[in-house]
Amino acid sequence: MSESIPEKNVLIVEDDMIISMVLERMILKLGHNVLNKVITGRDAIDNAFELEPDLILMDIQLKDDIDGISAMQEIRKKSDVSVIYITGNSDQYNLSRAKETNYVDYLIKPIQMSHLKKSIRKAFTSNGSE
Repeated sequence: MSESIPEKNVLIVEDDMIISMVLERMILKLGHNVLNKVITGRDAIDNAFELEPDLILMDIQLKDDIDGISAMQEIRKKSDVSVIYITGNSDQYNLSRAKETNYVDYLIKPIQMSHLKKSIRKAFTSNGSE
């Protein structure tokens, strides 16, 4: 009896255009809306404040000098938006930094549809917000 999650607005922060497109396709297939796709930490911060997404899919390595975790630390100052980290490597250093931002999940690339679906469900059923 899996209840379906109402449509959510998602911001994708991923500097690899192919992965970004794949993520967008997955989000749409899961019945959610993609507000924007950005490739830098600075754009992630600006878009998070401007668009107020329900969820951010955040790559850790980005195109500028602000990585995904630093961007999230900045976003956390004004927002408790749900975040799912996406990364190519699960090193302990980044994992412990990510924990400070109160993330929903930490997915290792390549991302599988079933994992993303489970993470999104976790984001919107376990924390009882809206």
